[in-house]
Amino acid sequence: MAGHTENSITVDAPFDLVWEMTNDLENWPNLFSEYASVEVLSREGDTTTFRLTMHPDDNGKVWSWVSERTPDRARRTVRARRVETGPFAHMDILWEYEQLPGGVRMNWTQDFAMKPDAPVDDAWMTDNINRNSRTQLALIRDRIEQAAGERRSTASVTSR
Repeated sequence: MAGHTENSITVDAPFDLVWEMTNDLENWPNLFSEYASVEVLSREGDTTTFRLTMHPDDNGKVWSWVSERTPDRARRTVRARRVETGPFAHMDILWEYEQLPGGVRMNWTQDFAMKPDAPVDDAWMTDNINRNSRTQLALIRDRIEQAAGERRSTASVTSR
């Protein structure tokens, strides 16, 4: 069995801002609540290889792994995968951005499988990813919408 999740949210902000903030890897610890740090390891063309380190879990364990990510602004997609898979046999992520009348719909699709010796199975991880994705998407939406509001306020003050 393999795991598959799809989660989305609409962000009331301009596409350029949503794209910029969600693809600014070095700023992810300020955008996501789960990441303690991001270390960019290499950039080749449009692909960035980086190490993500999470905050300690409830047991004090710190999880860290290497991923690579390739944005395609023309298609409004980002493809990512874990290079150091840890307990996953594989983890592939697709981010899709769609301009809507009320903002930008951001959709995350994750396809994965847990290794046979992983501490959890595909069903458990599917539930965990769905729960966590909804939390992180809402937080990202709120932070981007706050930044959009601040930019609108600054723009209206400077145009006077």
